[in-house]
Amino acid sequence: MQGILERIVYFNEENNYTVAKLEVNGRRDPVTIVGNLLSTNPGETLKLTGKWVTNQKFGQQFQVETCIPVLPASLTGIERYLGSGLIKGIGPIMAGRLVQNFELQTLDIIEKEPERLTEVEGIGPVRVERIKNAWKEQRQVHDVMLFLQDHGVSPAYAVKIYKAYGQNAVTLLRENPYRLATDISGIGFKTADRIAQNLGIDPNSRVRAEAGILYVLGEASEEGHVYLPEDELLRKVSSELEIKQEQLRECIPGLEEADRVVIADEQGQRRIYLKPLWVAEDNVAERLHSLCQIPRHPLGVDAEGAVKWLEKTSDLTLAENQKEAIRKALESKVLVITGGPGTGKTTLVNSLIRIMETKNQRIVLASPTGRAAKRLSEVTGKEAKTIHRLLEFSPRAGGFVRDEEYPLEADLVIVDEASMVDIFLMNHLLKAIPAHATLILVGDANQLPSVGPGDVLRGIINSDYVEVVTLTHIFRQAEQSLIVVNAHKVNRGEFPVITRKKGVDFYLLDREDPDSTVRTVKDLCNDIIPRVFGFHPVDEIQVLSPLHKGPAGVARLNRELQSVLNPEGQEIMRGGNLFRVNDKVMQIKNNYEKDVFNGDIGRITSIDLEEQSVSVALENREVRYDFSEMDELVPAYAISVHKSQGNEYPCVVIPLLPQHFVMLQRNLLYTAITRARKLLILVGQRKALAMAINNSRVQERYTSLAAKLAKR
Repeated sequence: MQGILERIVYFNEENNYTVAKLEVNGRRDPVTIVGNLLSTNPGETLKLTGKWVTNQKFGQQFQVETCIPVLPASLTGIERYLGSGLIKGIGPIMAGRLVQNFELQTLDIIEKEPERLTEVEGIGPVRVERIKNAWKEQRQVHDVMLFLQDHGVSPAYAVKIYKAYGQNAVTLLRENPYRLATDISGIGFKTADRIAQNLGIDPNSRVRAEAGILYVLGEASEEGHVYLPEDELLRKVSSELEIKQEQLRECIPGLEEADRVVIADEQGQRRIYLKPLWVAEDNVAERLHSLCQIPRHPLGVDAEGAVKWLEKTSDLTLAENQKEAIRKALESKVLVITGGPGTGKTTLVNSLIRIMETKNQRIVLASPTGRAAKRLSEVTGKEAKTIHRLLEFSPRAGGFVRDEEYPLEADLVIVDEASMVDIFLMNHLLKAIPAHATLILVGDANQLPSVGPGDVLRGIINSDYVEVVTLTHIFRQAEQSLIVVNAHKVNRGEFPVITRKKGVDFYLLDREDPDSTVRTVKDLCNDIIPRVFGFHPVDEIQVLSPLHKGPAGVARLNRELQSVLNPEGQEIMRGGNLFRVNDKVMQIKNNYEKDVFNGDIGRITSIDLEEQSVSVALENREVRYDFSEMDELVPAYAISVHKSQGNEYPCVVIPLLPQHFVMLQRNLLYTAITRARKLLILVGQRKALAMAINNSRVQERYTSLAAKLAKR
């Protein structure tokens, strides 16, 4: 069967199941097709094989087995194809002009006589060249798509693969498909391995074994580990690849010689690191040690006098451990200040800034995320930057400008939300701190650790190498907030205060199953919260879910919330996600060239089919994404608790069900609660709430930072 893809009705990213409508010649109504259609876009002509099936609820459908995009042969098909955004330089309006001018010859002229395109109004020599190049690229991308489909792999990554390897893409993939796992973002070892097996590469080959070792180490780093014990690594790789452990063990020295891994004998255990992780962790320990060893310039400040001056001039009454923190900040080179919500971390930071300013100290404020930096700036009245922007990434240099050769111009560096700083970012930050400067890390050690590898803040605290002050006193104003009170209760393993009183900021709505929970979350965001509490449904409400997948996970919640909060508008389907103008989206990887980072949230402002680009308002500026870069964005009406770290939102809604049991942990719930600034609503079962509170087990990350610091 062959026809034009009209629209995609439904896509499930958990299993790639797609429902779409296909316009077929000779049929009055579009045909419903079901199956895997990851590589397609509305407007494309598709050649399908499969079989007709009858669904009890939806009637007759065509179940797709293979799907190959083909060049259209009708005027309507050609216009839809060219206007779908596939060819950069041609949008819907220009597609109509081309077809009106050249009719059925349009595609032949683009391919064989592109100079004739100047006969069409609005097309000059520059645009002709762009269209010619885009057409050539599209044809070559098509070849990559067919290669991927022939080997059972989603063709959705074809553009990225073509951009990475160019015209030699298919040849290079045939030679060594495992390079995909390291070269192409979003394609993992399993995908590369599937291609390799289809190409006949020996399952016991050394190239597969080495790729498998690197894959498992990479997966471990995604889970937060800096290294894996050798025995555990071999067990996991052997189970994954069905290769004997002894054969795998023989590959590790070769990977070390190739500078891919580091073998370290520590505490009687052989530990295997990916080389960049070993370098980062070792550098962090060494740089913290060096910073502590070099004396600070005398400030000439009497700590007791400074505290009295602060309390008198600011009308403050500081808690004893706040005073202790001020004393240590005036004496130490590196200090950690940790504490939960309402314990006065912000007051303390402001107090330190006031004291240091009287001594003309150059003060730098930073946070891991844009939202956290903005909040830090608002509460201090001083400029605060993300750590990435503070270190000034240069695309031309391919790295941060600020380092040991060009350090920050600072006498005091204060980093807020330090619990989310991973081992890589801490390494870069420490490189840029001048030897004479003081570093103060402020954060909540009871929150989830960083999304990236390492457990840096907790490792520094546990090392007993640097001064640590823990703030415990909850101030009276904070005690009036049930969000604050209940966050501390959860952290102590106690059940939170649940009340139906009006005017409180913490609620639990009992729901028994995922469907009713999701319906309630939709009603809350779309109607109840904006109407009763006055929060903007998109900009001020954030849904946080413990899990990405599942019946009340992030993926489903985003689809459901998009359907009520932004149901109409210009749209495109990319990477299994439907994006519309005005959608709330989140960046999910650091992109230094665009100056956007993992966790940044914005709104889509335009979709340009002609230029194949999407514009997103992020941090009060417009950022442009090519269609091929859209896998860096995901819908963000709902996000995971992990992705919310370092951010605060006026209103937070959290679905909480026993089905989330895999992630129901006390520190995850505590982190989620502390993201809410003015209102928090839990939706689900008290049983799930109790499960999370009672589960105090924290998944330990394999990291040697504390031990390395303790040795020094």
